[in-house]
Amino acid sequence: MPRLSSADRDRLGAAFDRQLDVGLHDGAQLAVFVDGELAVDFAGGTDGHGGETTPETRHLIFSCTKPYAAVGLHQLAEQGDLAYDDPVVDHWPGFADAGSEKAEITVRQVLSHTAGIPYGEFDDRADQWGDWDAVVAAMEEIEPVFAPGEQPAYHTFNFGWLVGELTRRVSGEPVEEYVAENVFDPLGMEHTSIGLREGEEDDVAALSGFEVFDRCRDPGEGLGIPASESAAAFNEEAVHRAVIPAANGIGTARDMARFYACIANGGELDGTSLLTEETVAEATRTHAETDDDGTLSRPARYALGFWTGGLANDMFGSASHERMVGHAGLGSVFCWADLDANVSFAYVTNGIREESWEHAARVAGLSDAVRLLVD
Repeated sequence: MPRLSSADRDRLGAAFDRQLDVGLHDGAQLAVFVDGELAVDFAGGTDGHGGETTPETRHLIFSCTKPYAAVGLHQLAEQGDLAYDDPVVDHWPGFADAGSEKAEITVRQVLSHTAGIPYGEFDDRADQWGDWDAVVAAMEEIEPVFAPGEQPAYHTFNFGWLVGELTRRVSGEPVEEYVAENVFDPLGMEHTSIGLREGEEDDVAALSGFEVFDRCRDPGEGLGIPASESAAAFNEEAVHRAVIPAANGIGTARDMARFYACIANGGELDGTSLLTEETVAEATRTHAETDDDGTLSRPARYALGFWTGGLANDMFGSASHERMVGHAGLGSVFCWADLDANVSFAYVTNGIREESWEHAARVAGLSDAVRLLVD
């Protein structure tokens, strides 16, 4: 079975440190589980507030929140409370008018980014992201831009609003509470939540938005680079305190790697069963694939709430294959589980980089380093 020796950890630590040394981000965390055991838990750099980044420093994880929310919905499907091929309107009658094209959208299509409603005006309304009633109203008013089931198109925000309201309708609990009780708490993900929990201090690492190709600089200068529009928006405390199930998870690399270790291990870890093996198999197989995603304008493979690997030049690394499942988070975070090797990987930074090249290159380099050492 794959193992990491002390020398292996040193080599991986050197690769991790090099990315900090050249200023690819201000701070970062890297966690790796091998055969269900924490093998690597690195942290370094600064948190953007003048402090050091530690393994416990909490970060915005952006779209890496999506699999957390999706697993909550998988649990409800496993319990028989809904089925993947149920129309959304079966559980949320106000979502669409009877007989309309929109009424044909299924739970499976929502989870696989094929629902045909990938974006809308609400995406740019950060001032309303904390108003769940406004979220529901926006999803009830939106109309498909693609026929349901036809075009894979990444649902940047709408994925979370749809999964979140379905979770609330079916379970009777707000999505952030359901996922905390049924995903985070059972797995011991004590530093992770969807948005800040009530009464929590806003100690989330500050984000820096780096200019394209602005690579090699003293790490201390990173905070001086003007923040991108996204970094500025997601540094706002109001956004941290909202519930955005597609985009404002808060957590650590250690917790994220633990979650993926559970997925890699067939849905069970340390005596805690999150999902059955059958549900994991269904949730992690490719359900939709395209050479030109309708939103991202690049090749994509979607499972049910996860991305799958095996595409050319993807963030899973040069040895990527379709039995690797994970997700990216806005040019700053990436995570995966190798279902064949029983290895999980989580890389979390507070520096937003151009995603398709700069962020992909730094993540793929570390992904390859991990795979090389554990194979």
